[in-house]
Amino acid sequence: MKFLPSDLREAGTRLLTPVLELFVRSGLSPNVISTIGFMVTMGAGLAYFLGSLQWGGFLVLLGGLFDVIDGYVARKTDRVTRFGSFYDSTLDRISEVMVFLGVFSLYNGGAPNIGEPWMVYVVAAAMAGSLLVSYTRARAEAMGIDCRVGLMQRAERVLLLGIATWFFATWRGGLVLTLVMIAMAVLTNLTLIYRIIWVYQHTRAPAAPVQPSPARRAARTPAKR
Repeated sequence: MKFLPSDLREAGTRLLTPVLELFVRSGLSPNVISTIGFMVTMGAGLAYFLGSLQWGGFLVLLGGLFDVIDGYVARKTDRVTRFGSFYDSTLDRISEVMVFLGVFSLYNGGAPNIGEPWMVYVVAAAMAGSLLVSYTRARAEAMGIDCRVGLMQRAERVLLLGIATWFFATWRGGLVLTLVMIAMAVLTNLTLIYRIIWVYQHTRAPAAPVQPSPARRAARTPAKR
């Protein structure tokens, strides 16, 4: 169950192929591209903190584009490494926290015409859910379980937040942003629960009984009299 079907994701990648190939030819390493994307997304969080929703939305989407580019370049240039995966994932989590803190500030007086003060709790729930969605996938994959299931994965979060703020900004008191944050808070935490169940279902198979060695079987067999 995914918000963005795989066909739509593949179509988006094909549409971006000219840009992606440009970065492949540039010779930049995937880790450098990850770092650029990280700086862009950190800028998005700062833009939200300063009350500039449209700049924040634009930078969130641009940072999401760099998140696609680094993986594409790594695969195309055969530079996929364990450290690169760890580095990219860690930068994603840091920048995501920065973005949520920026949105948090909008409801905490940073933009007086945006939403209600109680929305800070919704933003906090969305941030916690987003981080835990990523955490559960990482833990499951460490156990050898594919856990790319559920709604509001990173691509969906980037698209919805970016579109809500770049195109709608403070329209009707930030109504679109408020609805997106509520949806994100609910769906990320539902995905967390779903992934816990998913992993449980893939780990509950009973382990095969250990057969005793021939020596042990012989020791347990009573001697004939």
